[in-house]
Amino acid sequence: MDDQKHIDNDRQGIPMPKDGVPNAFDDEAVDDVEIESYNDDADSGSSTTPEDQIKRLRNKLRECTKEKTANLDGWQRAKADFVNYRKREEEGKAEFLKFAGEGVIDDLLPVLESFHSAFANKEAWERVDPAWRNGVEYIHTQLLQILREHGLSEINPEGEDFDPNEHTSVGVVPTDDKARNHKIAEVIQLGYRLNGRLLCSPRVKIYGEPAAPKHEADKPG
Repeated sequence: MDDQKHIDNDRQGIPMPKDGVPNAFDDEAVDDVEIESYNDDADSGSSTTPEDQIKRLRNKLRECTKEKTANLDGWQRAKADFVNYRKREEEGKAEFLKFAGEGVIDDLLPVLESFHSAFANKEAWERVDPAWRNGVEYIHTQLLQILREHGLSEINPEGEDFDPNEHTSVGVVPTDDKARNHKIAEVIQLGYRLNGRLLCSPRVKIYGEPAAPKHEADKPG
């Protein structure tokens, strides 16, 4: 009887293990099921023509290309923004370093002006003991050299045209020479720049036409 069952199972294509009990999860059986399922899927999609498949692929490719272009544009914009940001940071840092010592230099300007005032009074300066005079002049030279190395420059516009944006007028020197009108006759106080930026304008006297004499009728009676 058992032999008959074994024969019937063989006829049906069901593999029998050594113990005579059929294994529903045998590898060959699973492969058969997968192959049949794949064939069923292929049969069910047989209504899709190759032209439809090509059309879908083209649409998909078009979408992928559009997405790639959008991502590339976004990346390029982000890169450009980052480069501009780095450039602004470097420029800001350089600007900060250029004028970082402005406060200290600004505090030293009155000291320089004291030197200038002392040297301007030549008669009094010549009466100072030569040893002291040479020492003070050397200190002034050293201080000015250090400040120049940090970007400070003096403004001494004597003889130049008066510029109200650059100079401060504190008086007029009368002259009959019209060619001298509005030219700087005397520098009362030097001006200074730091790396091209105006720290303080020079105080000057400018040439101008002499005041018109009063007529006898204008004199008080």
